[in-house]
Amino acid sequence: MKRDIAFATVGLLMLAACAPKEQPQELARDTSQAFTSDRISVVTRGTGPDLILVPGLGSHRSVFDSIAGPLEAKYKLHVVQVNGYAGVAPGANAAGPVSAPVAEEIARYIGATGLTKPALVGHSMGGAIGMMLAARHPDLLGHLMVVDMHPFLGQWFGGAEATAESVRPAADGILAAPDSMIQAFTQMVSTMTNREALKAELVQNVNASDKGTVVNSFHELMITDLRPELGRITVPMAVLYVVPPAGPVPPAQYEAAMRAAYANAPNAKLVKIENSYHFIQLDQPARLVAEIEAFVPRR
Repeated sequence: MKRDIAFATVGLLMLAACAPKEQPQELARDTSQAFTSDRISVVTRGTGPDLILVPGLGSHRSVFDSIAGPLEAKYKLHVVQVNGYAGVAPGANAAGPVSAPVAEEIARYIGATGLTKPALVGHSMGGAIGMMLAARHPDLLGHLMVVDMHPFLGQWFGGAEATAESVRPAADGILAAPDSMIQAFTQMVSTMTNREALKAELVQNVNASDKGTVVNSFHELMITDLRPELGRITVPMAVLYVVPPAGPVPPAQYEAAMRAAYANAPNAKLVKIENSYHFIQLDQPARLVAEIEAFVPRR
């Protein structure tokens, strides 16, 4: 029970759910023929400087539909789908870690398609993937925007002094009780947007995700502490975050914790987004578009 409550709290604070599943005509104006992968797929739309969009845990790429329309007139969007989420077959993501291998696949995509210093916007787990990519391949990206993600999810389980090893027993417990984890996650996804019309669809898409991929993804995030790697991110970095409504942590304390978490990121600018839940791209799409346009040069 304690583990389930802890998971529900973290889910409310940080995890991504799914947006309505993409229809065949959506996000398919141009699909790269130069790249194939058993972990991700990428579709492109628009023209301009390259901008990679990476959704979060359990999400479908259509979670970015609300901002893709305004952005495609100014950027060439490369919209990632992580295999195993929202009805997409898991492929190589069926077992083991997901975020780190996906970060490597995006790095390979950048090289295979000849992109030069693209910007990357990652939501939730997509933000963790972006941080991995920027820290471990510091010459690949031009700009990094992290949308509502903590660099060490395990801290929300183990407190301020938590380490990857100290939270590993709790993380391993999730692997041992996957049904409880999925049930708690499903219960929480409808609290991650303030748009009532989307809530039922969010739950449906969670149920369409591969259970093993979701559980393994969360386990990996719990035991991956990216804070020591933040100093290796040399590109301009923006971190957008929300203070969860009615959360278990007072707002001032939550904001202080977020700023402390990114203290090792010398180029990070933290921006609080008001009147939004976890899915900023759904709740405040115009604000997110404005933040991206202000942050990512259009040359």
